Amino acid sequence: MGGTVLVTGGAGYVGAHGCKALSQAGYLPVVYDNFVHGHEEAVRWGPLERGDTADRARLDEVFERHRPVAVMHFAAFTAVGESVADPGKYYRNNVGGTLALLETMAAHKVRRFVFSSTAATYGLPDQVPITEDQPTRPINPYGHSKQMVEQMLLDFEAAHGISSAMMRYFNAAGASPDGDIGEDHDPETHLIPLALDAVTGRRPALTLFGDDYPTPDGTCVRDYIHVGDLADAHVLALDYLAAGGATRAFNLGTGTGVSVREILESVRRVTGHEVPHVVGPRRAGDPPVLVADPSRARAELGWSPRLSDIDTIVATAWAWHQRRGNG
Repeated sequence: MGGTVLVTGGAGYVGAHGCKALSQAGYLPVVYDNFVHGHEEAVRWGPLERGDTADRARLDEVFERHRPVAVMHFAAFTAVGESVADPGKYYRNNVGGTLALLETMAAHKVRRFVFSSTAATYGLPDQVPITEDQPTRPINPYGHSKQMVEQMLLDFEAAHGISSAMMRYFNAAGASPDGDIGEDHDPETHLIPLALDAVTGRRPALTLFGDDYPTPDGTCVRDYIHVGDLADAHVLALDYLAAGGATRAFNLGTGTGVSVREILESVRRVTGHEVPHVVGPRRAGDPPVLVADPSRARAELGWSPRLSDIDTIVATAWAWHQRRGNG
């Protein structure tokens, strides 16, 4: 297809990988980022426009200048705990900012939208693996904010003809295999980088939040998907929309669960070092098992993860951590 794609949050972890995948597929990604969490050095595959998604006047300028054929929307606040403590911040940014973006798209007649959603929309699932047809019952404001946007997308399709692919991520992880972009959050809340930091002594011992879950080894089980595979799925979603696809949700996971202790064992295999850790109490609202059924994305997008076995994920993250540690 080709053309210019506006990428909100394109200076962030997943967004930067999305820009790289777009460039490799023949698109020109234009990054739109306010740099609350993004990194300017991650903007490498197209122009940069600084701005906030809530700023309609700035969005109008950028749409007029670049005339995108589609939008990939990664910009969001994503920390579950913070969303509980400060829900207004999440509704204002994640919902309000997306509303301004969709209104700008409607005004400029841009009709294709790929949305960075989340498995947090499911809340505590009725069954595992989770299909897209299961009820969405979020249990925190972050999940609610994404669910609200998904409803807005259905409404904007009906009113304005904007078709959307709602990409429900499970656990994004890993780094670009060539080492040029990786995970660098502040504060860091994700298991694999925290485990690697514990190995290097950059952080204290890792805390395992509960070891008494009804799982084979007592720790939570999650579905880890390599960030590069996520990025590939977004490009395929653009192709789906360009071919006339209607607004649709897609689970992005592998269908295979990995426990916290299995992650620690993978880190030991990859790095050659045990992960210093302690066991703490469970976190409220942590389901024992969250695993995707990715059949729809495989069938309708033609998507198949290439990098998402757990040792590959950890190895790419470890290479990135070593490079980052050396400046």
